[in-house]
Amino acid sequence: MAKKIQSLIAERGWGFVAVEIPDQHAFIGFVGLHIPKDTMPFSPCVEIGWRLAPQHWGKGYATEAANASLHYAFMHLGVEEVVSFTTVNNTGSQAVMKKLGMSYAYHFAHPDLDASDPLSEHVLYKISKAQWEVFTR
Repeated sequence: MAKKIQSLIAERGWGFVAVEIPDQHAFIGFVGLHIPKDTMPFSPCVEIGWRLAPQHWGKGYATEAANASLHYAFMHLGVEEVVSFTTVNNTGSQAVMKKLGMSYAYHFAHPDLDASDPLSEHVLYKISKAQWEVFTR
């Protein structure tokens, strides 16, 4: 996965980046921006996402790094809207989305998962540049 992330950064100049705890230099996961597959029901778009080791959940690291990613998307890349999605049961990630000022958009079935898969049902959250500017004031 790291090689894929590196190749996308080399191609686009941006993407998911490693996250570490200051002064510890220990890799705890990644946060950043991505372009999801065209098969997603809301594509084309720019997604913000994160994946941290469980022992680092709930400490604000995802929110802090994701805020920096939103700033980069809106102020440097000129993106007008950013989305994020997760399974309906991932309330931790949904809480991060809300802390970022994102709003619930809708439920959808993930196109890469069979409908019988318990992880198939997802939620989509969005934030526009205008909403982000108001939220961060």
